[in-house]
Amino acid sequence: MAGLLDKERIIAPPGFNRWLVPPAALAIHLSIGMAYGFSVFWLPLSRLLGKAQGLDGSLACPADLGFVGEVLSTSCDWKISTLGWMYTLFFVFLGSSAAIFGGWLERVGPRRAGVVAAFCWAGGFFISALGIHLHQILLLWAGSGIIGGCGLGLGYISPVSTLIKWFPDRRGMATGMAIMGFGGGALIGSPLADVLMKHFATATTTGVFETFLAMGTLYFIAMLCGAFGYRIPRADWSPPGWTPRASQSAMVTTRHVHVNEATRTPQFWLLWGVLCLNVSAGIGVIGMASPMIQEVFGGRLIGGAGALAELSTEQKAQIATIGAAFAALLSFFNIIGRFGWASLSDLIGRKRTYFIFFLLGTLLYSAAPAAGRSGSIALFAAIFCTILTMYGGGFATIPAYLADMFGTQFVGAIHGRLLTAWSTAGVLGPVLVNYIREYQIRQGVPNAQAYNTTLYILAGLLVAGFLCNLLVRPVAERHFMTDSELAAARTGAKLK
Repeated sequence: MAGLLDKERIIAPPGFNRWLVPPAALAIHLSIGMAYGFSVFWLPLSRLLGKAQGLDGSLACPADLGFVGEVLSTSCDWKISTLGWMYTLFFVFLGSSAAIFGGWLERVGPRRAGVVAAFCWAGGFFISALGIHLHQILLLWAGSGIIGGCGLGLGYISPVSTLIKWFPDRRGMATGMAIMGFGGGALIGSPLADVLMKHFATATTTGVFETFLAMGTLYFIAMLCGAFGYRIPRADWSPPGWTPRASQSAMVTTRHVHVNEATRTPQFWLLWGVLCLNVSAGIGVIGMASPMIQEVFGGRLIGGAGALAELSTEQKAQIATIGAAFAALLSFFNIIGRFGWASLSDLIGRKRTYFIFFLLGTLLYSAAPAAGRSGSIALFAAIFCTILTMYGGGFATIPAYLADMFGTQFVGAIHGRLLTAWSTAGVLGPVLVNYIREYQIRQGVPNAQAYNTTLYILAGLLVAGFLCNLLVRPVAERHFMTDSELAAARTGAKLK
């Protein structure tokens, strides 16, 4: 078995078709991309005990129980904000594991990393299912949040440097292909989860326990297929008929910076800020996409009237399906943005592409509250669909941005370290959305308006991201590797 996972085992033979590699990346990224669709589980998970006792809603905890008591209690339902920490842990451990194991991945190759990612991601589902059965939120945090988050990190970065090496002639498109599946995971996973929960649900259960088991099994199989489909090019390989040309842009280098040296440059930390601020502005909204549209529009989603809390059980079920469909729709535009914006960046440059993200995104976040107040579901959805194209496009463009600035030799490891920005955003974004929402509600703000202040704050984050991108300049000469250092790295020297 060890031989099957060796890096030398997956070096492609002469004449190998490089277009066979992107489907392997998609198999893994479509699986781990379900992290974006977890909002479809929040409401069912928050009603487990209430449903078991025949209640229409959640079984609330005593007001004086406290946070620790709520976490340890098996006699009252979890709050959505408590469940949201699982979503935060996803991205904290995604970034952390990518930073820690990025160098290891470069040494052992994407197949071994993909197999480990499959065990972590699917194992997280199984541990979470046990947590649902025992009503222990700590098992959900440890399972899907921590172990699953490590699977996210390894699965996320495993194809990036591989596809950049296979497509040096179309670097932005390559990173778009590598990452677009992650944005599309919820497009498949959210509706599938909704169907499975309805299939497994009974008069006293929500069906979420069985759904976690089923989806964990499916994802494990798909990710193993993807991992064993990976191939890497020989060191001297290049696309037929293509020869490297010196770039006319000072923002694109043909040289290479060592991963350890890259983190000492101001460019790395400016791009860290660019990614963190762009992600923070979108990730919290994605995590609450399903409940947000349900609470903002309530009965208007099904052609009626009334707030969500005033509707019947049957109406709430209909609206829950619409919420899941909205999350899937956002995921679809996330996919389009990852491939489309990254490909466009090959033509207009990475820096200009990010300028568009920050300027247009600021305008759209600022306009979203007014769209909600107007009652226009189509306008509200259009705003967030556009935002999601740029959110996804930011993820897909950043590896090419890094390759432009630091070269391709260590881009996978550099990208892994930069993803700690995603970890930070994974805390900042959901905390802003979840806790400001709850504070607003405690102050008497109607649920339908509880997201407005947060959206204005997220628009401010994009202004800060614009400034970070504005300050990015070419890397100074002293940071680049010499020819002898590069030759040593390419003959098998390990990352230090």
